[in-house]
Amino acid sequence: MTKKRVAATLAPVPLRRTLWTGIQFVASLSVVAFLVAFLRIQNFSPAPPRLMHLRFRDPVSFSGEPKIAFLFLSRAGLPLDFVWHQFFKNARAGNFSIYVHSKPAFKLDKSTTMSSFFYDRQLEDSVQVDWGEASMIEAERLLLKAALKDPANQRFVLVSDSCIPLYNFDYVYNYLTSSPKSFVDSFLDKKECRYNEKMSPFIPKDKWRKGSQWIILIRRHAEVVVDDDVIFPVFKKHCKRRLAKNLDEEHIIKPADKKQRSCIPDEHYLPTLLSMGELDDQLERRTLTYTLWNSSNNATDKQSWHPVTFQYGNASPKEINKIKNIKHVYYDTDSRTEWCQSNGTSVPCFLFARKFSRGAGMRLLSEGFFGPFEPSLLLPESS
Repeated sequence: MTKKRVAATLAPVPLRRTLWTGIQFVASLSVVAFLVAFLRIQNFSPAPPRLMHLRFRDPVSFSGEPKIAFLFLSRAGLPLDFVWHQFFKNARAGNFSIYVHSKPAFKLDKSTTMSSFFYDRQLEDSVQVDWGEASMIEAERLLLKAALKDPANQRFVLVSDSCIPLYNFDYVYNYLTSSPKSFVDSFLDKKECRYNEKMSPFIPKDKWRKGSQWIILIRRHAEVVVDDDVIFPVFKKHCKRRLAKNLDEEHIIKPADKKQRSCIPDEHYLPTLLSMGELDDQLERRTLTYTLWNSSNNATDKQSWHPVTFQYGNASPKEINKIKNIKHVYYDTDSRTEWCQSNGTSVPCFLFARKFSRGAGMRLLSEGFFGPFEPSLLLPESS
């Protein structure tokens, strides 16, 4: 009887061991499952933006008066070269310099320009530029890089081949050199949703900015743009246009699919870069180049936006003087009115304007808008 009782007592022992082993196995599986889930969550969570530390060059000393570098973005030639010839003709040679980015292998000489001011001013390392692509930014950076080689260049003015000056050189020179700030149109992009979340490891959404391509920089900011090797590669990879084929800057069609973002690099790169560098307080947040945008009521045109080109018929001095009298600009995007000031003094908002046809430029020249008319300006210069 005693042996049977012992056997009955010992029988449940293996069962307890089995249960304990099962509990340990389930617990281990739970831990593994938790770790796998945790790692997956980490992989799909966006990494925190990397802080951008700008590299500022040591100031370069120079003697003499500061220069303004005029940086021309051109498809090929300069159709308004006779207008700019009149502008530069009345300036001191030591107060300005000229750089032109044109298509590769294009040369500015007597056969391609009417003004000797532009002879041999083309960049030798130009790139093929496609509108709405990062190559536009690359061309701007090449212009700035070339201009920075001259330590006397202290202001950098980006203009297109369809731009005209609204004032004489002295007025423009004093306007720009009297301000310690860059003139960069920069505002929050709240409506068009061009920000790509894939940029977030480098560009946080709260630093994303939009603005006009036509900027004027002080030397310190020009150096920041040229030395940038972080933000520009991100733009090349993630900021791309999504437009219908056979369209250019004249007619930009908004994507029908709201999920299809159309990002135009040159409208975002520079203001975003300077915002990333916490340089907003060193900017006048406006462009000095006037553009008249399409305001058609046509149902088809409402889906597009493009700059109006001034032709011979609507480019009268009276119309251009209306632009010169603009003293404030309203930004619908961020409900902001920008009163145009320089060092606390009210000033005209614009020094330049676009887009102007060659015929429009000839009319303004012949009617004395740029000073006394000289017919010889419309003739090729003799050797």
